[in-house]
Parts: sequence; structure tokens; C-alpha cells
Amino acid sequence: MRLSRQRRMVLDLLWSEANHLSARDIFEKLNARGRNIGHTSVYQNLEALQSAGVIECLDRANGRLYGYRSDPHSHLTCLETGRIEDLDIELPDALLRAIESRTGYRIESYTLQLNGRPTGSAS
Repeated sequence: MRLSRQRRMVLDLLWSEANHLSARDIFEKLNARGRNIGHTSVYQNLEALQSAGVIECLDRANGRLYGYRSDPHSHLTCLETGRIEDLDIELPDALLRAIESRTGYRIESYTLQLNGRPTGSAS
């Protein structure tokens, strides 16, 4: 994949933010920083980067979010703010073997989606 100037701008923003952002967030942040890039270019570059496996794309009820990581990892979503935190979690081997035994599938990779509230939260 060719790393155009626009793709580089998108990647630099995702890496510096180290957060999950919508295409609109990316467009607004880039333009606020003086980078002239259109909505269409943002969407096209995000799709190209995601298709090439350079970034991740999370489909959420309120739209797609893009993250700077492409390696296998899990997520913790805050039920109060919607913020998504990347997690590197390794499940115990015994649990994986139990899942394999129960399902008849050999687990080759996995990701977890965890949802929670900050400790001490009223809800």
C-alpha cells in the first residue's frame, strides 16, 4: 500500500490520539490542526487503511470507530462515557481448552468485549 500524504495524516492523528475516533472526529481534528482534507478523503483513506489491516474498525450502534492498532487485542467499553480502552488479555490455557472441548473448535485467536463502569460509580 502506498502511504500518501493524506493517509500519513490520518495515521499520525490516530497514533497521537491513541483512542478510537469516528471519521467525523478525524476530519474535525485534522482540519483544526490546519490540515486541509475533505470528508470523502478521510473516509476513503480510513477504508483503505482498514482493508490493508493497518488500523482497526469497530462497528458500534452509533457508527464506526477507528483505532491505531491492528494486532489482536480486546476492548473495555465504559458504559457511562462510551470510551473504549484497548486491553491485552491472555486467557488461561485451561479455559481455552474447556471452550474447545465444549464447542468442538480449536481456538486460534480471540478478542474480548468487556463493558463496565468505573469503580465507585453510582449505577
